[in-house]
Amino acid sequence: MNPRNTNSILFVVLQAQILILLCAAQDFDFFYFVQQWPGSYCDTKQSCCYPTTGKPAADFGIHGLWPNNRDGSCPSNCNPNTPFDPSKISDLKRTMQSVWPTLACPSGDGTTFWSHEWEKHGTCSESTLPRQHDYFSAALNLKKQVDLLNILQNAGIEPNGNSYSLNSIKGAVTAASGFTPWIECNVDEWGNDQLYQVYMCVDTSGSNFIDCPVFPKGKRCPSDIEFPSF
Repeated sequence: MNPRNTNSILFVVLQAQILILLCAAQDFDFFYFVQQWPGSYCDTKQSCCYPTTGKPAADFGIHGLWPNNRDGSCPSNCNPNTPFDPSKISDLKRTMQSVWPTLACPSGDGTTFWSHEWEKHGTCSESTLPRQHDYFSAALNLKKQVDLLNILQNAGIEPNGNSYSLNSIKGAVTAASGFTPWIECNVDEWGNDQLYQVYMCVDTSGSNFIDCPVFPKGKRCPSDIEFPSF
């Protein structure tokens, strides 16, 4: 056989193998939709930096929409060939700066944060949300469906620095949404546990909340936690 033909065949086979691996890496069972309380992000020894657009609203902000599997594993960085392109979501930028703000230091306009979320998590959802616009739009629509701050305030749970029972927080979200959340805490600069992030599960279309097949592994919150102001 002509060596040139052999090389061509090997190249095609290699491409096919890479494609198979890439598709396999993009398989997942559900999403975690994660919202974070900015007061808890900032109220730590590490502190925070407000974005260049100014201090965000005192509301839960989107952290991300993360593909996950029922066995607890989570794919990441699935497709280096589709880097984040801000021009593809230019019509969403103002909304994202409002409800998906960055609090990392140094201050930024959100682009670095969104780039990280797309490249680590969004590229693993391309089997169902193939475009960057699809991915970010899905997260924005989920945010509209579950207004966490309003839900908690309606249950008498206010971001005022007081402590509330973990069960009351979970119960309020469950009663309003129909689905049980997973609550993540962090620790403020004085060592107090506080409400940090709320995880809810979403089907692979990125459209519908579902009962969580599995909850994240990690440090559990104590029975009573603070809800700091912002």
